[in-house]
Amino acid sequence: MTDDNNMHRVCVSIATETVEQGVAVARSVGSLADVIEIRLDALQRVEVVPFITQLAKPLLFTNRPIWEGGNFAGEEQARLASLLEAAGRGASYVDLELKAPDSSHQALLEVIDSSSCRLILSWHNFQDTPAQAELVGRLAMIQDKGAHIAKIVTMAHDFHDVLRVLSLQEEAARMDIPLIAFCMGRAGVISRLATVELGGYMTYCAVSEREATAPGQLSVAVLRRIEGLMGADREGC
Repeated sequence: MTDDNNMHRVCVSIATETVEQGVAVARSVGSLADVIEIRLDALQRVEVVPFITQLAKPLLFTNRPIWEGGNFAGEEQARLASLLEAAGRGASYVDLELKAPDSSHQALLEVIDSSSCRLILSWHNFQDTPAQAELVGRLAMIQDKGAHIAKIVTMAHDFHDVLRVLSLQEEAARMDIPLIAFCMGRAGVISRLATVELGGYMTYCAVSEREATAPGQLSVAVLRRIEGLMGADREGC
C-alpha cells in the first residue's frame, strides 16, 4: 500500500473551543500547512461540515478520547459518529486509535471504502518508548486492522528511543504501509524534523508554541523555517 504521491508532509493541528475559531486559525496558517488536523475533541460543540465547506486544504479529523490522551469523554458511538460524518463528507483523512473497538474500525472502513478518505490508525505511548519488538508488533497490528496509514508516536527520554522509532520506517517499507512515526518530549523534537526525510508519511506541528497539542511539538513557522535552511544547505553542497 505504498503511497507514491506523498505530497502531504506537514500537518498543523488545530484545537479550538469553537468552530469559528478553528476555521479562522486554519485560514491563518493555510499557506504553511499541507494538511490541517481538526481536533474535534477540543470543540465545545462538535461540528464537521463547516470545516469541510469553508476550508480548501486537505483535512484530517481526530476525535481523541481521554484514554488516548485526548479530551473526549463521551460514549464511543457519539465519538465515532463525527468521524463517520467526516469520512462521508469529503475529509481527506480520519484518525482512529488502534485500541478503539473493532466495531469502530469496521464501521469507518465501510464508509471509507466508498469515499476518497483514508484511515489513519494510531497508537500513542505518553510514558516511554517500548522495545523494538513491541513497536514492530504494534505496526503489524495496525496493518492487520486494515489501515491505509499507520501512526506510532511515543515519549522519548533519550536518543536511543528516537532511533528505535525512526527505524520503524524500514519495517514499514518492507510491510508496504505508509507510516507516521516520531517521538514526543524534548528528546523527540529532532524526530519531528527527521521523520519525513527518512521516509515518514507526515509530521505534525502546532499553530504556535503555546497552542501545541502534544509535548515537544514545534510551531509550523519554526518547522518551515528549518526546512528552508535545510533546503538552502542542500543547494550549496
